[in-house]
Amino acid sequence: MRRTLPLFAGLLIVLMLLAGCGSPEPGTTPSGATPSGDGAFPVTVPTAFGDVTVPEQPRRVVALGWSDAETALALGVEPVGAADWLAVGGDGLGPWVQARYTTPPQILGTLEVDLEAVAALDPDLILDTRSSGDRERHDRLTQLGVPVIGIPAGGENYKTTWRDQLRMVGAAVGKPQEAARAQADLEQRFADARAQHPQLQGATVVSGARNTLGEYAAYTGDSGRLAFLKELGMVNAPQIESQRTDGFSVPISRERMNLLDADVTVMQAISEDTSAIANDPLWKAVPSVAAGRGVLLSDRDVSQAFSSASVDGWRYALDRTVGQLADAAAKAR
Repeated sequence: MRRTLPLFAGLLIVLMLLAGCGSPEPGTTPSGATPSGDGAFPVTVPTAFGDVTVPEQPRRVVALGWSDAETALALGVEPVGAADWLAVGGDGLGPWVQARYTTPPQILGTLEVDLEAVAALDPDLILDTRSSGDRERHDRLTQLGVPVIGIPAGGENYKTTWRDQLRMVGAAVGKPQEAARAQADLEQRFADARAQHPQLQGATVVSGARNTLGEYAAYTGDSGRLAFLKELGMVNAPQIESQRTDGFSVPISRERMNLLDADVTVMQAISEDTSAIANDPLWKAVPSVAAGRGVLLSDRDVSQAFSSASVDGWRYALDRTVGQLADAAAKAR
C-alpha cells in the first residue's frame, strides 16, 4: 500500500478510509463516470493498469476491493469470493445491503490476498476496483490468467469514487444499465435530501474518527466519508482542508482538538464503543460539540454504512443521518 494512516493501527487499517477522491459537486456526474454500454461482451474496462477486456459474461466473480462484493451483488451478481473490509463477519454483508447471497462466498483477505485461495475458486473475473492500487498486488492477481479490474485510470489507492466503482463493476459484469439506475437513484436521494434540508448547503463540517488508542483524526477532502457529506452540500472545514497530507486523514492531537470545530462535527469510533468518545472531556469541549452540533455515529451499522461508500451503504446511512446533520447545521445558523 502506498499510503497508510499512521494514526490508526491494527483494525483501523482494515477499516481504512477511502473513496471520494475528486468527488463531484452535489448532483453532478463527472465526465466519463456514467455507466454506459449495453452489457454485451467482450467489454473493455479502462483501469490504472491499462485496458482490461472481459471476453464473456463472468460466472465466477471474486470481489476483493472495498465494497466490490456488495456492488456486484446490488447489480444481481453473486461473487464466489469476497473480502470483508469492514469486518462485518459471516458473509461480509452488513444490514445495509439489500440483496443477499443464495450461496455465501468464501471470505478472502483484504490487505493480503491468499492467491491460492483465490485460484481455488476458479474465478473468471476479479474485481479490485477500490484497493491499494499497488502494481505488485495487481501483477500477482493477473498471474491467475483472468481479467482483473483494478483501480480506475488516474485513480488513487482506496479513493475510487462510488460512481467509478459502480461504473466499472457494472461494465465488467455486463450490468451497465442496472448500474446507471442505481447511480441515478442515489443521486436523486441526495438531491431530495438537499432540497428538504437547505441548511446543509455550505455548512462547514469535520468528519473524524477516534481509534482504540484514543487518538483522533480528521478525514481529508478526498476521503469517502467527506464525499458523502459533500453530496449533501456541506464543505470541508477550512482548517482541515488546508492541512497538507497525501493520506486519507490528518491526526488531531489532544492539544489541538479545536481543529475539530465546524458548523457540524461528525465523529465515529474505529473498532471501539463510542462511549469512550461521548465521555471524553476533550471531545465535549470542542466548541461545536459543546453547542450541540456534534454528530456521534454511535450505531455501528450506520457508522459502517457511512464508511462503505457504496450505493446500498449510503442509502442506509443517508436515511439515518441526514436528520441529525440537518439539525446540527440549523443550530449554526
